[in-house]
Amino acid sequence: MTDPSAPLPRPRSDLTEPPDAPQALSGALRVLQGRMLLHVSPARVGFLRPQLDAGCSGLVLCGPNALQQAKRLREAEGFNGPLLVDPGVYEVRAASEVDPFPDVSEGTFAFDDPLAVSLAEQRAAGVTAPMTPTGYLHAEDSDALKAAVRRVAALNDPQVVFAAPIDVGWLREEDSVRQLMACLRLVKGPKALMLGGQMDPLARHPRAVDHLRQIVAQVPGAALLRTDLAAFGALAAGAAFTAFGAGSRLRHVVAPGEKAKTSKKGGFSPSPHVLFPELMDFFLGKTLAERFAGAPLPVCNCAACAGERALDSFASNAGDRQARAAAHNVAVLMEWLRTLAAIAPGPARQRWWQERCLAAVDRHPLLNAQLRQPDRFKAPPQLKRWALAAPADEAAPLRVDARD
Repeated sequence: MTDPSAPLPRPRSDLTEPPDAPQALSGALRVLQGRMLLHVSPARVGFLRPQLDAGCSGLVLCGPNALQQAKRLREAEGFNGPLLVDPGVYEVRAASEVDPFPDVSEGTFAFDDPLAVSLAEQRAAGVTAPMTPTGYLHAEDSDALKAAVRRVAALNDPQVVFAAPIDVGWLREEDSVRQLMACLRLVKGPKALMLGGQMDPLARHPRAVDHLRQIVAQVPGAALLRTDLAAFGALAAGAAFTAFGAGSRLRHVVAPGEKAKTSKKGGFSPSPHVLFPELMDFFLGKTLAERFAGAPLPVCNCAACAGERALDSFASNAGDRQARAAAHNVAVLMEWLRTLAAIAPGPARQRWWQERCLAAVDRHPLLNAQLRQPDRFKAPPQLKRWALAAPADEAAPLRVDARD
């Protein structure tokens, strides 16, 4: 492995030796360092912007009309914060050794390079930096990964964000994690991981959270986009930047050709999804109203609710409830983000995040007892794993069972 302190880079002839990597993002990308952006569909930007923290957040647009919305934000609405466009090619096509950046466009000439075209279009829309239109990287498909990395490395442009939409199976075993890290280190610019898998990908493998922390800590420029609570955990562990999905569909990637599975909180929603801060989980507003039918739900003091609204007020989609719920969710996330950003990077941040997750895990049985409904609220498996994720210099407390 390359010693990052070496004064000169060593020659490389293949994918076995990583290059000397910068310690921080450079150029225009410096503005992304340490931020948690919001991964959002263009149609929902208006719901979220008023609560967006200009000092530590920004936007990643994904979906139909993302390029047009990015241009509108820059030119017509005066948005000057960090702004990325996620081409989302991985939603419809997988990467291959022959075609790591599949062409999913219509009306272009066959000889056009999808990678070059996408990067140019994004730059023309005014993004902070363009993201590669990478296809989905199936578990341990090293040939496709290497092909994508070679193409991006050949650009020799540290201002390009390499999108790495990987199946979470890459995080299952040490060997595949080491191979993934070796490949990512070949890219000069940021590496934006996005995790693929049904429901909650990080809950699928016992070591997935630990391996994710290892990657963002040891691969300079590693970021985590289109995710959930892991946006905070990864940022605390040293990720260059992250992006929290502003909708359940944008908190993970479903492999192309697969139909997204849903829980009782998914599918058609009769009410908005609402973040319950104490439990660090999302619930339908209707579900919260039903579970607290015989008990008062605490009034929310986030910047959007301002102590005037309880979470059972989002029990339907009527009126402006969807917009108000979205504003509440973002306001709570921004509060957490400001607290995290105020803590010095390193073990202190990791400890803060672990303690917050532990408190949320512990809160579940207490709330059940208060409502006299045993096991009504159950801590999500991923939350339990973050509760075990102590800083590297500490032993993890045996408080919860990550296998649950």
